[in-house]
Amino acid sequence: SDIDLVVFGKWETLPLWTLEEALRKHNVADENSVKVLDKATVPIIKLTDSFTEVKVDISFNVQNGVKAAQLIKDFIKKYPVLPYLVLVLKQFLLQRDLNEVFTGGIGSYSLFLMAVSFLQLHPREDACMPNANYGVLLIEFFELYGRHFNYLKTGIRIKDGGSYVAKDEVQKSMLDGYRPSMLYIEDPLQPGNDVGRSSYGAMQVKQAFDYAYVVLSHAVSPIAKYYPNNETESILGRIIRVTQEVATYRDWISKQWGMQSRTESSCNGNGVTLIVDTQQLDKCNNNLAEENEALGKPRNKTSETLSKHSSNSSSGPLSSSSSTLSSSSDVVSTGS
Repeated sequence: SDIDLVVFGKWETLPLWTLEEALRKHNVADENSVKVLDKATVPIIKLTDSFTEVKVDISFNVQNGVKAAQLIKDFIKKYPVLPYLVLVLKQFLLQRDLNEVFTGGIGSYSLFLMAVSFLQLHPREDACMPNANYGVLLIEFFELYGRHFNYLKTGIRIKDGGSYVAKDEVQKSMLDGYRPSMLYIEDPLQPGNDVGRSSYGAMQVKQAFDYAYVVLSHAVSPIAKYYPNNETESILGRIIRVTQEVATYRDWISKQWGMQSRTESSCNGNGVTLIVDTQQLDKCNNNLAEENEALGKPRNKTSETLSKHSSNSSSGPLSSSSSTLSSSSDVVSTGS
């Protein structure tokens, strides 16, 4: 994961380059990792912390960022499945280079709102229960947004329990002749703001979702046992892979931070104290003991045998040849 920071203050001009210079001067960030996106919808500084290798995005005076964080927490309380569904989807998009807004992909906030809408309007009541079959929901999500959702004519609305809106109606209330984007998602925090406006690669994402639906639905069909897949040891591994690069990074985190107790802390030299709970870290580290759990089991068992996949297990028309360690945020479109 990464860390999103928002700084509030009064400036005539946002201090993007001033902060960038200070970050380099004090060796806070890796030299080549500092990037200033001053032309983005929401200008940000992207960097990788030199001590922890954690990726950080910094924005300025983005009021909705803090509100969006609270909105996400509220929806997670209402729909316990959300974090598990969204994390798998984020990894799926990440490995196909479809997760960055500034390259036309779908960012975290947009993806989260799509998942919320999917659950709000799901025809089965049990889909929102804590013991819902997460594997089935994942396949149904891919089916909806890969096959059935009409991106050309329909928009997504989250507020008031959720609904779909006709783009023609939305356009009437927009100023200066602005047209709804291919992926129109109404911002629940700022009416008139189109969260998906920068996701110009939405049709590529739709293709990827359709591909995933076909692969997974075939994998769980009754006839699948007659066509064994030798490339992977798990169902989810047919569309998502964990590379050796990711496994090595997890091992590094475990060695660097895993031995610390809650009472022990480490200062990173920049005045930031890091406190790590060993048990929590182990939970997140995809321990081998949980590798054989089935795709359809609830909670953190959804990821199944992720760490055992071969490098070919995400082969497909849109799969990327390389995998990035962690996803950058979509603060460019949302400020969250």
